Amino acid sequence: MVAEDAVLLRAGLVGLLERFGHTVVAAVGDATALAAAVATHEPDIVVADVRMPPGFTDEGLRAVVALRASRPSLAVLVLSQYVEQTYATELLDSQRGAGVGYLLKDRVGQVTQFIDAVNQVAAGGTVVDPEVVLQLLSRRRDPLRRLTAREREVLALAAEGRSNTAIARTLVVSEAAIAKHIGSILAKLDLPPADDDHRRVLAVLAYLRG
Repeated sequence: MVAEDAVLLRAGLVGLLERFGHTVVAAVGDATALAAAVATHEPDIVVADVRMPPGFTDEGLRAVVALRASRPSLAVLVLSQYVEQTYATELLDSQRGAGVGYLLKDRVGQVTQFIDAVNQVAAGGTVVDPEVVLQLLSRRRDPLRRLTAREREVLALAAEGRSNTAIARTLVVSEAAIAKHIGSILAKLDLPPADDDHRRVLAVLAYLRG
């Protein structure tokens, strides 16, 4: 099954897969349709884009991570123009006997390499783009690399001792938005809730070390 919002690329992927002997049971253009089509067709493998409607951020990747959680036997090959590190790690960690892969879209143009990746993932293997490996290794060396530019701004202001209210005023956003950013920062820095540690302080320390 193919999930890709760009019509021409979606048609190209379908044609390419069928040319090399695969049967494409469905081709969809958004994350909601992806989940519905998987439930209907129960494909052997899903080839999905990371950025899909409505937000064009990481809807496709979040959808396949959720699908893997409910269907551990579903093989998934994600295609992306960039490396979304947090969900890439979660996707790769979700392997439980079923194949999983994460490729940058540039690889699609290398037809033999792309088809080999599809076959390996469908057979239960793991295929990871070399650039993805490099970025994930870099993230492990520097956890701050997981943060978005806005999250870095928020953490920098928190390191100055500012409250959520002050940060919201400085960045001209709502306090709710700042609270959401703080929650995301703590999650990306692997700082789960704990009775004996102040997670915000630990996050600031990580920023200062970085």
